[in-house]
Amino acid sequence: MPQNNSHTLSFAAQLKQLDRLLCASRPLWQNRSFECTQLPWAEDFPTLAKAVWQLEDSQLDEIDACQSRLNELLLPSLHEDLLAAGVDWNLSFLLPSSLSTADTSIDTATATEPLLDFEDMAHFSAHIKGRKWQQITAFSAKIPASNLPVLEWCAGKGHLGRLIAKLNQRSVTSLEWQQSLCDAGQQFADKWQLPQRFICADAFDAQQQQLKKEQLAVALHACGDLHVTLLKHAKQAGTKQLVISPCCYHLIKAKSYQPLSSVAKESELKLSRADLQLPLQQSTIASEKHKQYRLQEMAWRLAFDSLQREMRQVDEYLPVPSIKLSQLNGSFEAFCRWAAASKQVVLNESIDWAHYQTLGYARQRLTRRIDLVAHLFRAVLEKWLLLDRVCYLEESGYRVELSEFCANSVSPRNALISAFK
Repeated sequence: MPQNNSHTLSFAAQLKQLDRLLCASRPLWQNRSFECTQLPWAEDFPTLAKAVWQLEDSQLDEIDACQSRLNELLLPSLHEDLLAAGVDWNLSFLLPSSLSTADTSIDTATATEPLLDFEDMAHFSAHIKGRKWQQITAFSAKIPASNLPVLEWCAGKGHLGRLIAKLNQRSVTSLEWQQSLCDAGQQFADKWQLPQRFICADAFDAQQQQLKKEQLAVALHACGDLHVTLLKHAKQAGTKQLVISPCCYHLIKAKSYQPLSSVAKESELKLSRADLQLPLQQSTIASEKHKQYRLQEMAWRLAFDSLQREMRQVDEYLPVPSIKLSQLNGSFEAFCRWAAASKQVVLNESIDWAHYQTLGYARQRLTRRIDLVAHLFRAVLEKWLLLDRVCYLEESGYRVELSEFCANSVSPRNALISAFK
């Protein structure tokens, strides 16, 4: 396969290359697996279909949790199908690679060095879960040195802002919409005499006045429209520096994705909210008990889906509300009767419950394999989304760096966009 030379290409050129790959591969990743009754692409990709069915059910979560292992097992079969069809998708873009450009890569030797002394660390990290604190400290270490005042966007209790204020004695304004979080954050800042103040306001409610020209705006894992709103306000204000880590691309008000950059606006891709969840879909190695509950719930939901299609004589998926874990300890029939009642589905008197339960587990095995193949493209789609933001900033007059601020094991959402006027 061709080598990925993305680091020598402009961001716009990279975005165009990824766009071509994603457009060509849509049949493999842009589908609703829970609506399928067979592999939707099996006819065009027979070698890949054979390979995915040869995988043991018990291995699927472990494979899904490791992108390099997933690629190793499935990319050769996909490559073989493409060769047979006389098509070149440049699969090198599916291979793991660092986002980092120039000299912004993570220095693993220094990334874990403590930023505070032992006593301060105990107070500043109190009541913050281990990985979250690791993310905050890793992000803080990437803040560019300057005297610019800082705006912390979607601050919560201001954990990130207070660390920045403590480390550099920089003025920090923390914007957060929940008053209780603002009060808790301000109380801590006042106690430690930090140059941090809170503004209780909705980031969507015309908060562009909080963005200044002489300012550094930061956002750690601001979801969907929240970080996009920050980018747009910063462009309007001419804010000098931005450091953001995007998250949860699917949390948007629009029904489909609205591209930011001129390059992405030219794309044929139409991304639904469901499509935008793809980068976030990665198995975690849970306990065996929780794994079995998750697989059972998936099978029962798909079994009820097959049942409700028969009962309603409507061949479409019908979402069922969230269930309590205790319901999975009951019978399959009880679950289906509860689901039917919640969706006003009338059930026949005589139903072969064993038949539908068997059907549900068969569909579960199918669904997991459709998702596994789609997950070959999750990193590519995320990079496409990141590059859309990067190109938007470049088009707005910023010099931009795309890097990683922490290891994937600390957070899979480890991308960092740094922009400078």
